Amino acid sequence: MGVLDRFRLDGRTAVVTGGSRGLGRAMAQALAEAGADLILIGRETDTLEEARKELTALGRWVAVIQGDVGTPAGAQLACQQVLNLARPVDILLNNVGGRRVDLPTEEMPIEQWQLLFDLNLTSALVCSQQLCKGMLERGRGAVVNITSVAGPLAIKGIRGRHYETAKAALTGLTHSLAADWASRGVRVNAIAPGGFLTAPNRRWFSEKPDFKADFESRIPMGRLGEPEELGPAAVFLASDAASYITGATLVVDGGYVLW
Repeated sequence: MGVLDRFRLDGRTAVVTGGSRGLGRAMAQALAEAGADLILIGRETDTLEEARKELTALGRWVAVIQGDVGTPAGAQLACQQVLNLARPVDILLNNVGGRRVDLPTEEMPIEQWQLLFDLNLTSALVCSQQLCKGMLERGRGAVVNITSVAGPLAIKGIRGRHYETAKAALTGLTHSLAADWASRGVRVNAIAPGGFLTAPNRRWFSEKPDFKADFESRIPMGRLGEPEELGPAAVFLASDAASYITGATLVVDGGYVLW
């Protein structure tokens, strides 16, 4: 097998949460181009259907499931729908997450804190519990959790530290599952993105040009990332090219964490 062949995902099925838009959509595109069939989970029917049409055009089998994995009950329901497809899952990409609330930590209601932890952490746990049992039984599979450079760092100029805390915990979950499942053939890794120009971020940065300029000044490469620049990292960690890698976090941030 040649080195480039190790990056191919032909004959494998990948589940991508939040896979119909933003970074999830970009990573789903990359997985499909590498040969994977897809099951996309998202909240919005219209963006799911648009993604299905576009990715099916690549010659891939694509199923979409409308659901909100940001709540434990919603995650369980969506995973059950995945299992009802009776198609073995080879790759799980836990992408759902977000900051959503910009409140100082001292003002954050505990109920809201818990909801945001469910979005950024519990969703990945539930999906891993539900969808990785088949991987463990078959002795083969790959999980990729999307953490953030905000896990080990507190991002300057942003409030709402629930995000940093949950993403740090997701890194810990990645390490724990990797240690537990390595001998059973399932690899668990993470990608920690920096700042990317997703559609919501473009709108947010347009409203805060001074913050955008300051954030970019902290990136050695001098710019924010484009969503498609995250796709190759997902393909790598999901593929046999990373067959001896587990428990790792691949930082994709233009060098933001260097300074």
